[in-house]
Amino acid sequence: MIDHQAALIYAMVIASAADSDMTDSEMSRIGEIVSHLPVFRSFDLNRLPEIASDCAVLLSDEDGLENAFEVMRGALPERLRETAYALACDVVAADGTAAQEELRLLEIMRHALDIDRLNAAAIERGAAARYAVS
Repeated sequence: MIDHQAALIYAMVIASAADSDMTDSEMSRIGEIVSHLPVFRSFDLNRLPEIASDCAVLLSDEDGLENAFEVMRGALPERLRETAYALACDVVAADGTAAQEELRLLEIMRHALDIDRLNAAAIERGAAARYAVS
């Protein structure tokens, strides 16, 4: 069992790994998010590499993605499920492009976390706006 902070990190790592290319901008964004958001206020940053590694190991199993979502869902209170989805969207948007695999992963995550379609669209649009460049 993991805690809610680890579950939020899992959401970001899964989003980063969706296109099989965890970019520096995505990894940097995960570190920035964990360093600055209030939900991570009590989080020990030294745990970040271990949690990311644990998630990667879980994803490498045959049913890894499904199992990761199950673990996340069990660790996240309902009020933080949209937060997890928003963080995943931020990681996808961080490098300025969203590959088809990443978009498909977000759709799967939306269903796994039971995020309303309209709320998901708003979260996605917010991420796109935050990471838009001129």
